[in-house]
Amino acid sequence: MTTTDILEHHLKCFGEGDLSGILSDYELDAVLFTPSGPLKGVGAIRALFEQIFAEFQRPGASFRMKLQSVEGDYAYVLWTAETADNVYAMATDTFIVRDGKIAAQSFAAHASPTSIESGRRHDETVARDIEVIGGATA
Repeated sequence: MTTTDILEHHLKCFGEGDLSGILSDYELDAVLFTPSGPLKGVGAIRALFEQIFAEFQRPGASFRMKLQSVEGDYAYVLWTAETADNVYAMATDTFIVRDGKIAAQSFAAHASPTSIESGRRHDETVARDIEVIGGATA
């Protein structure tokens, strides 16, 4: 599979909330770099996506792709989203694909709580993706 094939499959599975499908895109020892630190291996990546899917599958969630680029073994996406919990004013993912699998990925986002009632300041800049999504650690 090409990098474009993997990226398209990855985004399709994300949109469908297909955990098995999204995890099948990764090498077993893949590393996902986050502002909270790297997640090593499919098991750690699974825990993150379980939390992401729980947030994004609630009613009212929206996702908008702003930019999608592929160059050889590298892919980059820029997106925005809004869920019941958070507004993602800007988020990016960068992927390195080797032999038809994601070997490494990085993620970063500027997100803030959807409402002040969430218990956090509405104007808080969040550069800690896992904490925003639910507090999982590697």
